[in-house]
Amino acid sequence: MRERTRLRLGILALVSLVLLGAVPLYFGMRTLSRDPVFDTLDALAVPAWAQSNTVDNVSGSRWCLQDCRLRERSVESEQGWKETVAVYEKALTGDGWRRWKVDRCPDEKVPGSYTCWRRDELTLDLWVRDRTCTPPPVDGAPAPTAPATPAAAECTGSLVSVKVRNAIDDERTGPTPTTDPSLTGEDPYPTLTDDPLGEATPSPS
Repeated sequence: MRERTRLRLGILALVSLVLLGAVPLYFGMRTLSRDPVFDTLDALAVPAWAQSNTVDNVSGSRWCLQDCRLRERSVESEQGWKETVAVYEKALTGDGWRRWKVDRCPDEKVPGSYTCWRRDELTLDLWVRDRTCTPPPVDGAPAPTAPATPAAAECTGSLVSVKVRNAIDDERTGPTPTTDPSLTGEDPYPTLTDDPLGEATPSPS
């Protein structure tokens, strides 16, 4: 009886140790597989109508091995881009993000609203624009024409794109290179002239 009791206690202790180790291991693996930045985006105070059909993509390394991590999120909104960008900007401001006025935000003019934000060691690009009503071409066929005006009511809402990068990997955080001659010094290469022989101009004696 004593041996059976000891065996049962040993089995219970072994099961307890396995459970106690499995739970932290599960949450640890979950933390490593799930980028905490997406948890931060999930916690934004954005209404349900402005965050449907969420698609997340991740590239790069979390520890910036070769390439730092880039987080991309695509969201659909039921309202137009003006109403949608208003709730997103309010949510970002309430979560500690600050507007970042910097060149190349964006690189070129785009429809809708494109703004940049910073918080701690992260930068965020927010692009909100109207939904595209014309479907893309299929199998190399030309794109179909835009739908008639009565059908435009079926294509409502807007699209939201969010990109989050490490500030150290964002080229817009560094100094902008300059070509000011006062900083680069004298040009070591002579200016080419119209002389086909390239002869030097004789100096006066």
